[in-house]
Amino acid sequence: MQQWLKIGLISLSLLLANTVVAHQLSTSYIIAEIDDTGRISGEWQLSLTDLELAVGLDINANGELTWGEVKSRQAEIASYLAEHLLLSRENLRCNLRFEIMERLQDHANEAFAVTDFSGQCPISGPLEIAYSAIFSLDSSHEVVLNIGDGNHLHSLVLDDSTRKITIDLSKGSAWTTFTQFVYQGVVHIWIGIDHILFLFALLLPAVLQRKDKKWQAISSVKTILTNTVWIVSAFTLAHSLTLTATALGWLSPSSRWVELGIALSVLFAALNNIWPVVLRLAWLTFAFGLLHGMGFASVLGELGLPADQQLLSILAFNLGVEIGQLAILVILLPILILLRNTTFYTRGVLPVGSILIAIMAVQWSVERW
Repeated sequence: MQQWLKIGLISLSLLLANTVVAHQLSTSYIIAEIDDTGRISGEWQLSLTDLELAVGLDINANGELTWGEVKSRQAEIASYLAEHLLLSRENLRCNLRFEIMERLQDHANEAFAVTDFSGQCPISGPLEIAYSAIFSLDSSHEVVLNIGDGNHLHSLVLDDSTRKITIDLSKGSAWTTFTQFVYQGVVHIWIGIDHILFLFALLLPAVLQRKDKKWQAISSVKTILTNTVWIVSAFTLAHSLTLTATALGWLSPSSRWVELGIALSVLFAALNNIWPVVLRLAWLTFAFGLLHGMGFASVLGELGLPADQQLLSILAFNLGVEIGQLAILVILLPILILLRNTTFYTRGVLPVGSILIAIMAVQWSVERW
C-alpha cells in the first residue's frame, strides 16, 4: 500500500507543478457577406492573446493590456491582417480594406478585438480563401469562417493543415458542412479535458464490482461490456438531447453555470469511486450528460450554424463527438479489462487516478465560480 501511496504523491506533485486546465484552442472568427456585385463586407475577430503574439500590444511590457495600447497598434494590426487573409475569384484578388477597431467581443471569457473590413471582388466565380494568420506562432490555431451571399451561408474551419479552400457561394454544400462539423465534433471531445475525465472517471469502476465494502474485479468480460454500453449510451442520449435543444435555441442556459456544473459532475464521479454512494451509474451518467450536452452546444454556437443546414450541422457535430468518444473507449477499455484483476489497479490506478481527477475538478470549479 505504501508503494501506491508514493506513486500517488509523486503524481500529485507533478500535477500541482504542471497545472492542467481544460484546453481551449487558439481560434479566430471571420464573418462576411458578398453581394451579386462582388462587394464584400465583414468582420474579423482575433483574440488579444494572439494579437500580442503577432504584433506585440503590451507596449510598456507590464503584463497588462489596455485599450489604448491596442489602438496604438492599429496600423501594424491592419497590415498583419491584410497580409494573412487573401480572397480571390478566377485568380483575381479581392481588394480588402481593414477599418479601425472600435469594439471588443467576448468568447469563453477571452477578449477578442473586432476589425471590420470591406472590399471589392470580381463579380463571378468560386471564391478562394487563403488564411495564414497565427499558424507560425501557434500550430493549433484555427479560424471559423461564416461567409455567404445572402441566400446561402457556408460555415467552414481552416487550420494549419488546411489553409486554403475554394467555395461556390451560389449553393450550400451539404457534404462540406457535414464533414467539417463531424471533424469539429471529434476535435472538441478530444480537447475537452473535462469531458474526457468525466468519461474516464465513469470507466475506472466499470470493470469492478462493489462487494464487502471493497472493489473487486468483474470476472465476466460480457458483463463489463454490458455495463459500459449502458453507461456510454446514457451519456450519449443525454448530451445529444441537450446539445440539440440548446443549439436550436429551445434551451438558453447560463454558460457560467453549465461549465461549473460540468466541473462538479467530474468531481462527483471521481469522489464516487473513492467513497461509493451511487453504484448504478447509468441514471447518474444520464443526469450529468444533460449538462455536458449544453457545454458541447456552446462550442457549436461559437462555430456558427448555416441557416439552411442547421439540423445537418448539429447532427454532424454530434456524430463527431460520438466518434471521438468511441475512439477513447476503444483504446481505454481493453487496458482496464487487462488490469482489473491486479492489486495495482484496485489499490493504485482506481484511487490515485480518481484523486487526481478530483483535484483537477476542484480547480475547474474554483475557476468557473
